[in-house]
Amino acid sequence: METLIPTINRLQEVFLTVGAEVIQLPQIVVVGSQSSGKSSVLESLVGRDFLPRGSGIVTRRPLVLQLVNVAPLQERLKSENGNGVKQNAQSSYPGVKAEEWGTFLHCKNQIFADFQEIRQEIEAETERGSGDNKGITPEPIYLKIFSPKVLNLTLVDLPGITKVPVGDQPEDIEAQVQEMILSFISNPNSLILTVSPANSDLATSDALKLAREVDPDGRRTLLVVSKLDLMDAGTDALEVLLGRVIPVRLGIIGVVNRSQHDINTQKSLEDSVRDEHAFLQRHYPSLASRAGSRYLAKTLSRLLMHHIRDCLPELKTRVTVLSAQYQARLNSYGQPVEDHSATLLQIVTKFASDYCNTIEGTARYIQTSELCGGARICYIFHETFGRTLQSIDPLGGLTELDILTAIRNATGPRPALFVPEVSFELLVKRQIKRLEEPSMRCVELVHEELQRIIQHCSSYSTQELIRFPKLHDSIVEVVTGLLRKRLPVTNEMVHNLVAIELAYINTKHPDFTDAAQVSASVNSQQAEAVDGGKRWKNEKVAEERVPAAGFGSPSKSQAINLLDSAMPVSRKLSSKEQRDCEIIQRLIKCYFLIVRKSIQDSVPKTVMHFLVNFVKEHLQSELVGQLYKQGLLQELLIESQDTAQQRTEVAQMLEALKKANNIISEMRETHLW
Repeated sequence: METLIPTINRLQEVFLTVGAEVIQLPQIVVVGSQSSGKSSVLESLVGRDFLPRGSGIVTRRPLVLQLVNVAPLQERLKSENGNGVKQNAQSSYPGVKAEEWGTFLHCKNQIFADFQEIRQEIEAETERGSGDNKGITPEPIYLKIFSPKVLNLTLVDLPGITKVPVGDQPEDIEAQVQEMILSFISNPNSLILTVSPANSDLATSDALKLAREVDPDGRRTLLVVSKLDLMDAGTDALEVLLGRVIPVRLGIIGVVNRSQHDINTQKSLEDSVRDEHAFLQRHYPSLASRAGSRYLAKTLSRLLMHHIRDCLPELKTRVTVLSAQYQARLNSYGQPVEDHSATLLQIVTKFASDYCNTIEGTARYIQTSELCGGARICYIFHETFGRTLQSIDPLGGLTELDILTAIRNATGPRPALFVPEVSFELLVKRQIKRLEEPSMRCVELVHEELQRIIQHCSSYSTQELIRFPKLHDSIVEVVTGLLRKRLPVTNEMVHNLVAIELAYINTKHPDFTDAAQVSASVNSQQAEAVDGGKRWKNEKVAEERVPAAGFGSPSKSQAINLLDSAMPVSRKLSSKEQRDCEIIQRLIKCYFLIVRKSIQDSVPKTVMHFLVNFVKEHLQSELVGQLYKQGLLQELLIESQDTAQQRTEVAQMLEALKKANNIISEMRETHLW
């Protein structure tokens, strides 16, 4: 059991070397208001004057105080001289010729045998850390005191709770102090030593109030009632010490502090302890054996050892888990680059592979929140592009008047007996032209997705790309350039697909079945024209007598214009005009659907061949050709400062965790239970 507190001290030293508090170690946190006697209580535990004193806030930085019990000087000297005295962890301090001494973490290899120098160093370090305006800072001062008169303890002295800012103190000094105190006592592995003067009402104790906030059950709280000798005449603290006023689970211990007169006259702590014992015997004879500074020291040591015993198994588990986590982090940062050529080729190959796998859908990291890579390209082809083409009306933008105008323009000055084929070609080309815009938009969407895949692979591909920002930027630039070069080629090919359809209207297309039906209908009309020419002629004459604006004989001052705004849009068409419009509409719709089906099939194939597959096949060779150059290797593989620093920090933390694990493992189970 005696080795538990030194073990925690060693663990604390290990983690201090890396400047991190990833493990919450057991310790005793001293909390109290200003002038509550905290400093006197701590000095009584050490047996020496070493803490700064004065008015206002004197403790302005947390003081982590480790008390280490060592053998007396004579015994240590005998041990060093090899006179048969067995050495151990508490008695072997070679080179130290003092009975008692102290060391600071910030003053490495410097021993303070004069406790007045320790006080001066605390004051100087406080000024360096928090300035001279009575402000506070959460950065601790670490002090270790070695003495044969102390028991093994680890304590944290915090600034006293204050209410009103003094001098140059910030206006929120009360909130700052409370926030600092809560940050320490919130540690579930800490014991809370609250100090409250006997001449004040415990019900208004700020220290107990803060302790109750984080330890409502009181399992970690111990109360020290200070200044028992300063109570009003005729009163005592017996009810308080017996726990009848405010019960505290770990106990209530009364102490007598040195008065300011004792401090001014430099009354020794040994004399103070004797006077304290005499006072307790006179005023509290029934509690004298369970009160006083010496009993407090023994109680704190016992409580801390039992608390460490309870916390140590959980600490070991925590250290093991953190070791695995930091080892994984260190592995993710990789090793420093030795072979630049091999490293560059490895990163480039991995990126190209991940890029292609993302398109193929075999990537290691598959998103679940949105479509990505090849899946999104498929969606663009068959959903976005397909739906857009399906939504295009084959006769959209064509009115019957447009069709009649095209028919008349195709016949010139002669009236048309039959529907001219030229008008059909003219109108169907106009409709086919409408397929070009969505086709070009399809290429644009696929190009944008290929750009997005670059960022996707940069985020999920390799940690090396994060390590080497210049290489990352260069890879992005090369892939973007390759896509930029292929985009106009793909656009031209897709444009040519529409141009090819416009170049030749294949009325003999095997799927163009309506053309045969219309041809049969025309032949039937020719027969009717031969057999009933006169009837048709009379119908024509009657038709021409209809005073239809735009189709009758024009005046001398008005030219024929089928699209003239004065023409009635909804005039009734003749039976022949209606039949001609229906024929053209039927032909246009049938042929447009044939071309749309072809475009819907050929555009994705063209995009895949000229853009997607080309990039997949040439990506790695393009990256190697652009980046694998001797003059660029050193520059591209320069690590970011953040990565190098993080690797160093993680390696140091991992080493500290390994040491901590070894320290805990050295203790046998018999020491724990």
